[in-house]
Amino acid sequence: MSDTSRSGSGYVEPEFQRDTKYISDRITADGRDGWPVEPGRYRLIAARACPWANRAIIVRRLLGLEPVISMGLTGPTHDARSWTFDLDPGGRDPVLGYERLQEAYFARFPDYPKGITVPAMVDVPTKAVVTNDFPQITLDFSTEWTQYHRDGAPDLYPEKLRDEMAEVMERIYTEVNNGVYRCGFSASQRAYDKSYERLFTALDWLEERLTGQRYLMGDTITEADVRLFTTLARFDAVYHGHFKCNRQKLTEFRALWAYARDLFQTPGFGDTTDFPQIKEHYYVVHADINPTQIIPAGPDTSVWLTPHGREELGGSPFGDGTPPGPTPEGEQVPAEHGPGGIPHR
Repeated sequence: MSDTSRSGSGYVEPEFQRDTKYISDRITADGRDGWPVEPGRYRLIAARACPWANRAIIVRRLLGLEPVISMGLTGPTHDARSWTFDLDPGGRDPVLGYERLQEAYFARFPDYPKGITVPAMVDVPTKAVVTNDFPQITLDFSTEWTQYHRDGAPDLYPEKLRDEMAEVMERIYTEVNNGVYRCGFSASQRAYDKSYERLFTALDWLEERLTGQRYLMGDTITEADVRLFTTLARFDAVYHGHFKCNRQKLTEFRALWAYARDLFQTPGFGDTTDFPQIKEHYYVVHADINPTQIIPAGPDTSVWLTPHGREELGGSPFGDGTPPGPTPEGEQVPAEHGPGGIPHR
């Protein structure tokens, strides 16, 4: 395939570059951007299939923000126009009344020229998008919504660790979160080979880091773990085959695989992970990579519930805090979509 080859859904590029210019408005305690923190005012629109959106779902749950920030979920696939609310009765979000997330973007920017992305925070009174800046959304959940955190909520963004976290999260983003896409969307052998080398160099670094400590920043979970987890949860099911990230499976990394299971079995992580939706998204939407749009039956996801042994390293996910309670009614991942469940919808 030549460097200029493009086909199907148009995801393949000579060398993949992610557009990182998002709507930069923030919802803050002081309302400096015109969007003050206010219970019930904002709706998180997410897709369980999307790793970037899955982060926001996890952080919202870990911090106990469900009562003050409602959540709408799109289906796992989308077309060139946008994500759709095809999981809801009548195909419309029950709060916003929209069929497509695109409508929330157009309500604020009628000529919005960029991609319609999840996660997005939407202002319910105006039904207009506020921000889709996914790295900032979760940090603001931790720092701006503190008044509404549940009792026992973890500190996912400890002030004393922020400088080191910034370095760790930047490497995870560029080399792992985005690295799998750089492999999958490469349209030349040279671009793919370079991307593949970068990805597994970073995974080897993480394997070494996690061999001697339970979590990325030490003894408790932080935002850094959330950001890595959503890529690891998709690795064997999608990235290993679909994106050709196949030097080895996640299950073949000793420390990384145990770490991933440790997180998966922690409330807030595995109970927000929907394997059939994840697979459907990638294998159906990326038609230029998978022209048949056939969704593979494997791998066996029951292995996510096997013992991980990470307790031997000490620490605990929530430190002096507590795990979140049961998932709110209507937000549960269907049991058959979890470990060992159906291969696809």
